[in-house]
Amino acid sequence: MYDIAVIGDRDSVYAFAALGLHVMPAQDKEEALSLLSRLDLTKYAVVYITEQLASQLENELRQYTESPVPAIIPIPGILGNTGIGMESVKLAVERAVGSDIIGAN
Repeated sequence: MYDIAVIGDRDSVYAFAALGLHVMPAQDKEEALSLLSRLDLTKYAVVYITEQLASQLENELRQYTESPVPAIIPIPGILGNTGIGMESVKLAVERAVGSDIIGAN
């Protein structure tokens, strides 16, 4: 059975621990990159990462785009929504159905 991890600043991710998710606090790009490189990819099906960190790790996260697991999902952090998560979903849907069915922002 797969687990779910959440990577981001402490204030944004610790509430997910109450849901039973594996919380991995990272304050900056280097910490997040270190956590990602040490992830056991056979253990996690989904890795949520705050949009602030995801924007800093865009090139590094691209390698996970084509693999079925883990799914890397950007989520808003405590600092708010940057739109990266929605753009990621839009591109995934467009790739899956061959057309932009979500529309422009």
